[in-house]
Amino acid sequence: QVQLVESGGGLVQAGGSLRLSCVASGSIFAINVMGWYRQAPGKQRELVASISSGGKTNYADTVKGRFTISRDSAKNTVYLQMNSLKPEDTAVYYCRLTYTRFLAEYDYWGQGTQVTVSS
Repeated sequence: QVQLVESGGGLVQAGGSLRLSCVASGSIFAINVMGWYRQAPGKQRELVASISSGGKTNYADTVKGRFTISRDSAKNTVYLQMNSLKPEDTAVYYCRLTYTRFLAEYDYWGQGTQVTVSS
């Protein structure tokens, strides 16, 4: 069974920075995509950024230029560096791992970490 554990959330003032980490453990196929999603109260969960095992990244327009996703595949860890934070970035941030193997799709989520940005 795969487990994802996030850390690094907290309370920060607008304009500040935070770095989220997500460590995946268990039996993980090497070719995969790891990503960060967020969900604010009363809103749907949305993609923040993702990165493939090959290093291809994808960002939501709202975070481009402010957030950077990276990964250490040897440690099965993905990071999200968040700079110039805004109050609208306040949400629970979730880590996600997906991969396809032998035509079966695997999809795992972490428990989430709260990020609160005060104005």
